[in-house]
Amino acid sequence: MTIMWWSKWISSTVLKEVEERSRAFFELVLPPVDIYEIGGTLVVDVDLPGFSKDNINIKVTKQSLTISAKREKTVEVDTAYVAQRPLRIKKMIRLPVEVDTETEPSAKYENGVLTVKLQIKGSKSVKIES
Repeated sequence: MTIMWWSKWISSTVLKEVEERSRAFFELVLPPVDIYEIGGTLVVDVDLPGFSKDNINIKVTKQSLTISAKREKTVEVDTAYVAQRPLRIKKMIRLPVEVDTETEPSAKYENGVLTVKLQIKGSKSVKIES
């Protein structure tokens, strides 16, 4: 009887430790990011499913973009078998080009994807007349 109790305790302790380390790993490597340029604008797409728009913060410098987000545990469970979804994310992205911090960036959060648009420093759109 003592062996069974000890075995269950070790098993639950190990699982809890694995869960915490797994969550920490995903908080470090996530979220996935795409960065591309369209007509003098640097566009950064960041996957943030499950986060509320109100809990996402963005900070921009000339050469970096920092995104942080947090969410609360919404459901208390009796037994969690797998819990890898991050509760918080903070990612600093080194930008491939210098951006104009004087121009107001724009951001949109839709279907779990955050899209940030930043004006590239020194670039201007040229209107073509006919």
